[in-house]
Amino acid sequence: MPAAYADPSAGLIVLPLAWAAAAFVLGPGRGGGMAVVALMGQCALALGLAVGVMQTGPRVHAVGGWGAPLGIDLAADGLTVLMLLLAQSVALAVAVYARGYFADHAHRAQGLWFWPQMGFLVAALNALFLSADLFNLYVTLELLGLAAVGLVAVGGAAGQMAAALRYLVVSLIASGAYLMGVALLYGAHGTVSLATLGPLLAAGSPRLADSLAAALMLAGLLAKTALFPFHAWLPPAHGRAPAPVSALLSALVVKAGFYLVLRLWLGPFAPLAAPAGPLLGALGAAAVLFGSWQALRTAHIKRLVAWSTVAQLGYLFLVFPLLDSGGQALAAAMLQAVAHGLAKAAMFAAAGVLVLATGRDTLDGLAGVASRLPVTLFAFGLAGVTLMGLPPSGGFLAKWLLIDAAFRAGQWGWVPVVIGGGLLAAAYVFRVLRQAFLLAPPAARFQPVPRRLEWTAFALAAASVLLGLRAGELLALLGADG
Repeated sequence: MPAAYADPSAGLIVLPLAWAAAAFVLGPGRGGGMAVVALMGQCALALGLAVGVMQTGPRVHAVGGWGAPLGIDLAADGLTVLMLLLAQSVALAVAVYARGYFADHAHRAQGLWFWPQMGFLVAALNALFLSADLFNLYVTLELLGLAAVGLVAVGGAAGQMAAALRYLVVSLIASGAYLMGVALLYGAHGTVSLATLGPLLAAGSPRLADSLAAALMLAGLLAKTALFPFHAWLPPAHGRAPAPVSALLSALVVKAGFYLVLRLWLGPFAPLAAPAGPLLGALGAAAVLFGSWQALRTAHIKRLVAWSTVAQLGYLFLVFPLLDSGGQALAAAMLQAVAHGLAKAAMFAAAGVLVLATGRDTLDGLAGVASRLPVTLFAFGLAGVTLMGLPPSGGFLAKWLLIDAAFRAGQWGWVPVVIGGGLLAAAYVFRVLRQAFLLAPPAARFQPVPRRLEWTAFALAAASVLLGLRAGELLALLGADG
């Protein structure tokens, strides 16, 4: 059993709350520099927690000295730490990017309250990863959704408000379904602790209340993750939000729902989970194909990247039918989550630069960009290498592990989906690259873009590729859970 201890867990929640509150007090548009410094500290805290988990295994921290059932426990294992490392790293890069993005006159109004909302979003995300009971997971999931909706609506443009409202409605319905499931489990077993529920659910045959609770919670989390066919809110929300917000949403926020499905699947819901595996795999396969097809059809840059998110999330759910076959599937899922998070943040950052430079969000407006913004275009291409699954990227290793797990389990039907999805990703990435290499029309005008924006996108894209060379250290964290 993991022992109680004093660790950096609480700091990962308190620190972003502190700088979010300070940014709010400082006033509109202020607090960006403070956020960058604080996020550097959060990266150090997450690394310290990772080292602790590697050395001594999973850990539990009783908040204020009062643990469960009367108090609140924060729990950290390898799965938790991987997501925390991804969250702090991407948030730091997005903060650096956002300082330059919102300095542009056209987007200054959108950045007036970005920093407090980003801080609250990061705090909610960290608290979600560290929570150890179903009700606190609900609270953090709800706070995360509200912060994300607020970020989509920054600036108050009509399209943003409509997308934010749709996102809010879906988020509230999904949270309601999740909460009803929690209430059913509490009524049946008298506890919401993940550690306590597991043995209770495994002790006997599943009851109707348990199965209904699991179904409600799963449906709510799938809607939060935007898995097909619950995806309709994602393309408008991610496509219309400012580029830094789109990067946060696509790289991190939608991963929260997947993380909770995986956490519950491997934890208390393990006795109930097996029948749902093929269904989640089928929905994942549909997401890969449908999202890729829509990305091939859209004429808008950011909408293309948003539909790509729908497709790439599908890979995460292909692992659920394969989890019983060994650790390969879990390693594939986590490597895909990290690689996609880095690549998609890079792709939205690069798309933001392209829109700033050309003044247009359409593929037709990209002609001539290759000679004007080579670093940005190279970053977009590198991120595409990860999405396609080409070596040596993290995406390649994730898809290789997924294919290997499918062969080991004798479920070969998933292999064509993985390969076909990679080919479709290549098709929609090359749509952008091809257009960028066309000659610019004589009337084309390009606005100068801060170099910080280009190099931030490049750094994220390069990290997603280099991840394939250093994935051993990250995957070793999963082995520290024993």
